[in-house]
Amino acid sequence: MASTEETLYEVRNGGAWITLNRPERRNALSPTLISETYDHILAANEDDNVRCVVITGAPPAFCAGADLKAKRGLETGARAITYPQLLTQIQDNPKPVIAAVNGPAFAGGLGIVGAVDISVTVDDVLFSFSEVRIGVIPAVISVVCLPKLGAHHGMKLFLTGEKFTAGQAVSMGLIHRAVPRDTLEAAVAEEIDMICLGAPNAVSEAKKLVRRVPLLSREDGFAETAPWSAKHFASEEGQEGMLAFREKRSPNWVGE
Repeated sequence: MASTEETLYEVRNGGAWITLNRPERRNALSPTLISETYDHILAANEDDNVRCVVITGAPPAFCAGADLKAKRGLETGARAITYPQLLTQIQDNPKPVIAAVNGPAFAGGLGIVGAVDISVTVDDVLFSFSEVRIGVIPAVISVVCLPKLGAHHGMKLFLTGEKFTAGQAVSMGLIHRAVPRDTLEAAVAEEIDMICLGAPNAVSEAKKLVRRVPLLSREDGFAETAPWSAKHFASEEGQEGMLAFREKRSPNWVGE
């Protein structure tokens, strides 16, 4: 397991696991933690053994949000990455990103949950958009959380700052699955295994599809996706996948 100042990085079974590692601060978002997480994601993208990225936290928390006691900048010589840059990288990352929420996620910590592609949480975890209770607002993270929550749920949670449960997070669309604590890693492994069944480029392009199509009108959507579909049917992956289906065997994806 590779370790830097405030994060851990380990590749296993197709997943690059990034652990936010400031347990004494409940993995609060310092400038260093943000920059290291960003760099680990880029490293995962360069590794052919990695099919997806997993972000989790060192117990007892997933992420408590912004570190209000952190220094304003990084040490001299360090490369500063902003939180919006990290969230953008997660959303636009060519390899899927999974959140393994193993503890409470409050305020800015929910930005990661909002930005990832798949989210699995322990079923006894609590969440909160708690910003209003310290006199601020969940401004930046609203960009990635409101598309999942919608205005109806977002309004109540943003205005009250109240805590909500893992089950409520699933019912509101913020989280995909809530599982018992001792099964979290197994549940994430299931998600990784399912991703690995798909062709690497097709998975990456399917992620782009989900991000892109809701922004288009129906007419523009058909116009843009028809050639996109044809391109993939004609691709090496598409041809191999269809041949494997006809031959009743597992496909041999390029690069595997």
